[in-house]
Amino acid sequence: MSDAQTVSSALDAGPALEPTTSFAEPWQARAFACAVELNRRGLYSWREWVQALGEEIARHPARPGEEPGAAYHRQWLAALERLAALKAIASTAEVDARAEQWRRAYLNTPHGQPVKLSTE
Repeated sequence: MSDAQTVSSALDAGPALEPTTSFAEPWQARAFACAVELNRRGLYSWREWVQALGEEIARHPARPGEEPGAAYHRQWLAALERLAALKAIASTAEVDARAEQWRRAYLNTPHGQPVKLSTE
């Protein structure tokens, strides 16, 4: 399995998570799960993860008016994307392409229905 497939399978694995008090949006839970799973698979150490997240928080603090939870999850996702590129797990182009797939799927999903990626 290629590293890109590893990231994709980590993102797609497991049941859909419902928002909770910890996660305002399902994507936040998936980003959290992906970071944990990639660490579990040995693609980076937890120390590397903490350093990447800390650097992201320092470089891109909460924006004026941004909710703390929203800022934290934005920073989490950015750190995950940067670490994936740094470790050659997924290139920036691969991450951008996947984000565009999700964007299109979201825009083409009827309100109230789960968003699913096309298999094409």
